[in-house]
This record gives sequence, structure tokens and C-alpha cells, in this order.
Amino acid sequence: MRAQITDQELVKKYIRGNEASFSILVKRHKNRVFTYIMLLVKDKALAEDLFQDTFVRAIDTIKAGKYKEEGKFLPWIMRIAHNLVIDHFRKDNKMPKVRDTEEFPVLSTIGNKDRNVEENMVREQIHDDLRRLIRLLPEDQREVLLMRHYGKMSFKEIADLTNVSINTALGRMRYALINLKRMIEENQMTMVA
Repeated sequence: MRAQITDQELVKKYIRGNEASFSILVKRHKNRVFTYIMLLVKDKALAEDLFQDTFVRAIDTIKAGKYKEEGKFLPWIMRIAHNLVIDHFRKDNKMPKVRDTEEFPVLSTIGNKDRNVEENMVREQIHDDLRRLIRLLPEDQREVLLMRHYGKMSFKEIADLTNVSINTALGRMRYALINLKRMIEENQMTMVA
């Protein structure tokens, strides 16, 4: 069995004119990049546009000879996606809203067993309260919390993507959880159905 070709080798082949190499890179990383974008923008059509723009920007950068190969294609492509999302929200002068969707439930802490109507109402209220509290977190804490929980990203990946140290990413997550706990206590909320 032949070992999987690395991202670095695929980029080199693409630079030498092998168009199929870039298609392999897109297929290899599409789920992660799209999920990350969708997590932030909460709109499938917009996420698809930003996903395409991400890879178009990557192609333009590579073809212009500006890509610096350091064996880190995924963090690089995620950084492009991140910047495009930020640019979109700056342009629209709005920040993303944290809300539940079928694809991305916000910090689902409750299993999905059969429930009666009352239990479902309590569960929905808890989720509404939690979403409201997450919106109140400072942006850097909210961003790390969402990347870690939804993007299933490691703290190293989060650190690379947000241009901070791993310790800073860990600290932001810690403070996000501390702040959520404090707000829950201050508002005398119950987070268990």
C-alpha cells in the first residue's frame, strides 16, 4: 500500500502544472474548511461562496509565486478562510450571531432521548439561555470556544489560525468557560433539564 502523498508534495506538483493535485488538496480539506466557515457565518449559501473564494485566493497566491511552503497547507488555507469571513462581517458591519441550527447545535449538553413536551420546552429554554450567554462573551473567547467545540480543532490549530500562542488559546478557552459559569451563577440559571 502506497503512503498518502503529502500536502507539500501536492502543492509542488500543482506549481509544476499538475492541476489534479490541487483538486486532491480541495477534496482532502473541504469538510474541515467548509465546516469552519459555516460555523461562523450560519448561512449555507454564504458559506459556499466563501469556501470557493478561499480556494480561489489560494490558487491566485500559489500561481503568483507568493505561497511559502512550510509544510502547513491546512493552517494556511484555514487562515485564508478566517480572513475572508472577517472581511465579510467587516464589510457588512455586523458580527456573527451564535444560534442553533440543525447542523451546528450550540454546546449541546443534553442528550436527545425521547422527551415529553415539558422536557423539550425546558431544553429549548436552556439552549436559548446558553446561546445568549455565549453572545455576551468577548469575541476572542467566543471564537476559541466555537472553534474548539464545533470545529473540533486542537488548541494548536486554533493558535495557528488566530495567530496566538497555544497558551493564549488555552487561556481564552479557560476564561470563556469561567465567564459562562459566572454569568450562569449571576443569573441563577439552571443548565440541566
